[in-house]
Amino acid sequence: MAVLNFPDITLELKAAMPELRGRLLGNEPLAPLTWFRVGGPAQVLYTPADEDDLGYFLSRLPAEIPVLCLGLGSNLIVRDGGLPGVAIRLSPRGFGEHRVEDEVVHAGAAALDKRVAETAAAAQLGGLEFYYGIPGSIGGALRMNAGANGRETKDVLIDATAYDRSGTRKLLDNAAMQFSYRHSGADPALIFTSARLRGTPATPDHIRAKMNEVQAHRELAQPIREKTGGSTFKNPPGQSAWRLIDAAGCRGLRVGGAQVSEMHCNFLINTGEATAADIETLGETVRARVKAQSGVELQWEIKRIGVPTGQD
Repeated sequence: MAVLNFPDITLELKAAMPELRGRLLGNEPLAPLTWFRVGGPAQVLYTPADEDDLGYFLSRLPAEIPVLCLGLGSNLIVRDGGLPGVAIRLSPRGFGEHRVEDEVVHAGAAALDKRVAETAAAAQLGGLEFYYGIPGSIGGALRMNAGANGRETKDVLIDATAYDRSGTRKLLDNAAMQFSYRHSGADPALIFTSARLRGTPATPDHIRAKMNEVQAHRELAQPIREKTGGSTFKNPPGQSAWRLIDAAGCRGLRVGGAQVSEMHCNFLINTGEATAADIETLGETVRARVKAQSGVELQWEIKRIGVPTGQD
């Protein structure tokens, strides 16, 4: 598939931001940054040096240029035409801290969920074991109220730090995040940079048993060694998405190089040569079949960004 390039605006941005310390790259491929390994380039990929650099960048960025913050790309489809505007990727060096003070875990937005669980465990703090099985970062957990094994981010969050589109630093408490199932109602334009999470004292044996339970569930029930984006659709109230998908005859269904997992029907897989269009079309086909079979309209959990090939 031919990949079209966007107009290169990196030189203009650098000229308008002489004190910028982060990295700006034009027409940078995003597929290697996603778990599906599909999709087109970002018009600009910006990696801030730290919070101050991020605030400076946003304060100097023209308002008409769209901005989207990427996490680890574990819950993301980048469409084949790529992403107009600026994609921001927070680096572990600038935003990856994870440390404990008293019973509070301080975590940067680029910190891996699994590492945060391990840091809490080392300090004999329980309640965050569910993060051990989530293949993402804390920034993504804040944006999507990530959860597993009966617990969610809303159950442990004290507050989160974010920057708005003007580069102003904000502090949001738990209520301001407006959490619901796999969703935060906080302003979509906010870029989260860190969080404080509350743990509860627990014995090492209790914590390790919980973490082992989380890991065992993932390995037995989910295709974690495939090119996948995790759970594709939200569970409808009182129902399981995978059961509905299975009942609609979609287990193993293929579109191009994309396939519904044989192991877990709520996972889509890139079997090797899938395009973003293949994966999204497969997802929409599954939604249509489930709606026809059960009357239930599945909602995407995976985020889909960018434009299809051939669109501006």
